[in-house]
Amino acid sequence: MSKAELIVDKEYVIGTVDPRLYGSFIEHVGRAVYGGIYEPGHPAANEQGFRKDVMALVQELGVPIIRYPGGNFVSGYEWEDGVGPVAARKRRLDLAWGALETNEVGTNEFAAWARAVGAEVMMAVNLGTRGPADARNLIEYCNHPGGTYWSDLRRSHGYEAPHKFKTWCLGNEMDGPWQIGHKTADEYGRTAVETAKLMKWVDPSIELVACGSSMRDMPTFGEWEATVLDHSYDHVDYLSLHTYYGNRKDDTASFVAKTLEMDDYIHSVIAVCDYMKAKKRSKKQMMLSFDEWNVWYHSAAADQQLERWTIAPPQIEDIYTLEDAIVVGCMIISLLKRADRIRMACIAQLVNVIAPIMTANNGIAWRQTIFYPYLHVSMYGRGVSLKPIIRSPKYDCQQFTDVPCLESAAVYDDESEQLTIFAVNRDLAEALEVEADLRQFAGYRIAEHLVLENPDPKARNTASDPFNVTPHAASGSELRDGRLHISLPKLSWNVIRLTKIEPHSKAGGSL
Repeated sequence: MSKAELIVDKEYVIGTVDPRLYGSFIEHVGRAVYGGIYEPGHPAANEQGFRKDVMALVQELGVPIIRYPGGNFVSGYEWEDGVGPVAARKRRLDLAWGALETNEVGTNEFAAWARAVGAEVMMAVNLGTRGPADARNLIEYCNHPGGTYWSDLRRSHGYEAPHKFKTWCLGNEMDGPWQIGHKTADEYGRTAVETAKLMKWVDPSIELVACGSSMRDMPTFGEWEATVLDHSYDHVDYLSLHTYYGNRKDDTASFVAKTLEMDDYIHSVIAVCDYMKAKKRSKKQMMLSFDEWNVWYHSAAADQQLERWTIAPPQIEDIYTLEDAIVVGCMIISLLKRADRIRMACIAQLVNVIAPIMTANNGIAWRQTIFYPYLHVSMYGRGVSLKPIIRSPKYDCQQFTDVPCLESAAVYDDESEQLTIFAVNRDLAEALEVEADLRQFAGYRIAEHLVLENPDPKARNTASDPFNVTPHAASGSELRDGRLHISLPKLSWNVIRLTKIEPHSKAGGSL
């Protein structure tokens, strides 16, 4: 059996975890909105048509912020189509996804739904077919109290109080040739900075996210970031990153190692940001918004068969496996590794479309395998991210060499005096015995060791078998004299929670 060592120390601080690191994303695509969060006539629908069973699962996840309404969709979206009397709203061809958009749900409805589930909205503006003036109008409609044309229009639509959206995305993936209104870095940089100026003149309290590269493999990656920030550094607060991973070659050993690329991607973008800081002799440090990330590949073939110009087609509906959940867990760990610079992140997306939550029209809602790592970090990953020192056996595979079997992150909450260790065993064949040095956490005990595993890496949750892959409590973990001994099953996601022992209780403990 393989063995690994881990050191977790209170002094090895990476940074405070911003709760928005556990955000998500809902775009007008497929059944994310219609048939996902919104389905009038469903037995679980409320008076506004939103599904209460889906709302309950979103609340279970504790999602702090949700990006909306896109995504590729936003680059052709005319926001005025989605406000006012629903019966009078226009139906539009959505060129981004080849579907028919009814506009039954728009800005106000989504704002009300987000409030109901306890989430902020990360609003995106269209910089594809539109520009600064339209963005100015939208923020006046959403955030200004009243007494102007656009703010009074909102009030006439039944929303007296402003929405006060704090975070705004300046377009989406504008470097992508697939994007409606695709731009060069200079074109986008100039548009972004002028849009930023107008929006902050309307509401100086907002935060703005500029588009970074759509992915690390873009031919303009690096140069795009530098050019965009050269224009906009002084006017924006975040730069975005996007990435998706898949296992199209059925090479699981390489698939679960993909986050080595993610780590490098993050470090590269930080380097460009810091170069621009130095170039501009700025005192401001540019933060990152990893506002699209997930596993995405299962639905590619099925999407080719979809009929165009239908309403809410079953588009991009990946049904996730255990190995997908392992990769999602590793991706979250990558985010925690740079919690000092990544302040926001959005798993894409939230419901039905490459999502942790799935629904059947007129049927049940259920948790996909990837729901659980996301749930665990959202519940237990609040506090300070600590840098664990890891000594792990390694393996080589087709795409990578020296892949650590153990991947881990640790989060410490000083207020509740809780330490949580998130750990993945990438080994496909063997359990991994881990000894963790926790001597800096004297007087702690093991509260829980949760494991997500299955003998079949391709095991899934479905509407007919929604609890096939679920976490369970592990036994055999032991903490003695500041040394934690745990066994991580092969190909597993693990959550080890430790809490301070009450006075007069015996130190140590085991599970």
